[in-house]
Amino acid sequence: MKIFTIGFTKKSAEQFFTRLKEAGVRRIVDVRLNNTSQIAGFAKARDLEFFLKAIGGIGYVHVPELAPTQDILDDFVKAKGPWTEYERKFGELITTRHIGDTVSKDLLSGGCLLCSEDAPEHCHRRLVAEYFQQHWEDVDVVHL
Repeated sequence: MKIFTIGFTKKSAEQFFTRLKEAGVRRIVDVRLNNTSQIAGFAKARDLEFFLKAIGGIGYVHVPELAPTQDILDDFVKAKGPWTEYERKFGELITTRHIGDTVSKDLLSGGCLLCSEDAPEHCHRRLVAEYFQQHWEDVDVVHL
């Protein structure tokens, strides 16, 4: 099973949608806590859902239980906390939420975890994908 990940920042709409189509992504699984911000541009939830369907026949679902809490996010972004602390807190959160049991494999198979960060190294979408890779069999993670 393949789980894709992508961030929309530092990408034009053309680059973003082309990567999704070329990879064969079936649905975007939006893992952002805040998916309606003006900063999101073409990736605001309602607009993104329309564009995905119209451009690539790609589905869209928002799964906030795969997002950090506002407190965890604020400690990292606003307070400029260390990544290691964010990673630890978020790891505890998704373990407590039992996401391996509550999120369907069918939802993620061929799905693409979406967040805003350009690269996966310091983004929770990578942590989510790696969690599933460790808890489910035969999961291949592809960062677009």
